[in-house]
Amino acid sequence: MGSGGGALGLLSPLFANGHLSSSSNSTSLPLPVEDGNHLAMVKPSSSVVNLPHYKWRLLIAYDGTRYAGWQFQVSPPTIQCVVEKALIQITKLERECLHFVGASRTDTGVHAWGQVAHFITPFNYDSLETIHAALNGLLPSDIKVREISAATPEFHARFSAKSKVYHYKIYNDTIMDPFQRHYVYHSVYKLNTTAMREAAKMFIGKHDFSAFVNASRNDRVPDPVKTIFRFDVIEMGPLIQLEVEGSGFLYRQVRNMVALLIQIGKEAIPTEIVPKILATLDRRELAKYALSAPPHGLCLVSVKYNQEHLLLPSDCPTTSFGRHHTITKWKSQRQ
Repeated sequence: MGSGGGALGLLSPLFANGHLSSSSNSTSLPLPVEDGNHLAMVKPSSSVVNLPHYKWRLLIAYDGTRYAGWQFQVSPPTIQCVVEKALIQITKLERECLHFVGASRTDTGVHAWGQVAHFITPFNYDSLETIHAALNGLLPSDIKVREISAATPEFHARFSAKSKVYHYKIYNDTIMDPFQRHYVYHSVYKLNTTAMREAAKMFIGKHDFSAFVNASRNDRVPDPVKTIFRFDVIEMGPLIQLEVEGSGFLYRQVRNMVALLIQIGKEAIPTEIVPKILATLDRRELAKYALSAPPHGLCLVSVKYNQEHLLLPSDCPTTSFGRHHTITKWKSQRQ
């Protein structure tokens, strides 16, 4: 890796003779770009044709309270919109050149500790710590980038994902803890966690979850067949944490599953209702028993990938986990 970094640790893709470097990452073909809820193929502008491109992976945490979800829209603001704006300011690239993509389109009010995203630049960096600090400096206090690393050309934040882990938190007591009100759903009904645990196990496996998906806000037709690897119900005093890991999730699927489990926990309906509703493939059947659980109790905890998708490419800077500040110790002038 060369040492001639410019602003924010930038390393020019040009050799000293002015010719473009030959790179396996160079691109003159259309590139995938997020356009609403579609993956479109966009022809790069003439200014970036034949330039090498470098892919960067972000690990992002955010409090979704103030935002209309992840997916890009200018008003009301979304997480993607805010992070993209900061990236544009730092990289001086247009939005269509960044190809910024998130692993999960979290809904309005949903939080994340382990959202993964990637973006592309036509230049390399010799260090990621400076851009990491600059990015977090521009982002508001409720959105922060936890890590930045280089990614191979084959890595895709969404399509390379092997599984996603969500947690839903329920505060099960007569009085709500005011310090958790933005992140935990309050249930004043005493919940039967044993019944909830038995019902949660019935979601595990490969199923058609058509009965647990809300009508999508776009014309995309998703695959309703998903695999749930685990669904745990964990008690921590008054806090009940529902942990679900799956190959993927449909629009509001997790909140719909949680809503049904809450009704089962109230002992309003039996545990055997789960396979019966699954078998109907009809969202209207679920609506007879439960509505979607509120979004603020839900958090995207992690996105998992195969190890080969997380390999660092050659000639890349080391991963940035943030930079610690130090204070120079005062030294006495007296001998």
